Amino acid sequence: MLHSTKPEAVVHEFILGGQKSGKSRRAEQRAVDWLAAGARARRAVLIATAQAYDDEMQERIVRHQADRAERVPGMRTIEEPVELARAIVTQSTPETLVVVDCLTMWLTNLLMPMPIEDARPVTRTPATHIAMLLVALRDAPGPVVLVGNEIGLGVIPIGRETRAFVDALGRLNQDVAAACGRVTLMAAGLPLSLKAPAA
Repeated sequence: MLHSTKPEAVVHEFILGGQKSGKSRRAEQRAVDWLAAGARARRAVLIATAQAYDDEMQERIVRHQADRAERVPGMRTIEEPVELARAIVTQSTPETLVVVDCLTMWLTNLLMPMPIEDARPVTRTPATHIAMLLVALRDAPGPVVLVGNEIGLGVIPIGRETRAFVDALGRLNQDVAAACGRVTLMAAGLPLSLKAPAA
């Protein structure tokens, strides 16, 4: 069990839900609120984990970038599909809110890397990457908001690889939820609090 050494004021949030449930919008709103509430020194950084493995995905990424720039003009974006823990360590400061969007694509990159020309190689085991992520969250000096999918609510998938991925994502979601002080489930754009800091 990892024990936090962060100041009490630093609370990470895990926002999960289904496709188009509003989870990314909620994470963006967290960034808007963070920037609006603080001094000029505050900043927000988005770590994007998706890779453009086909034309439709490329269009989706470009559209998301444009929408995000309009909704949160003060947030900088960096792309890191594999070395997520290192990106959090590099970007996190007491004045910086880090948004990770999303854990599901990150896990896909680790377990089922796409055969694309500029794909980052996975040089460590997925278990090592996940352990490093949990340590990075434990030690992050500023708040981290992580976005992920909940895909385990339907029927058990037929394919072996798909079942293995659903299982792995479920375990990752549980580990990240345990590492965060706030966990929010999104459905139809509405938040349901699963876990909140003690008053």
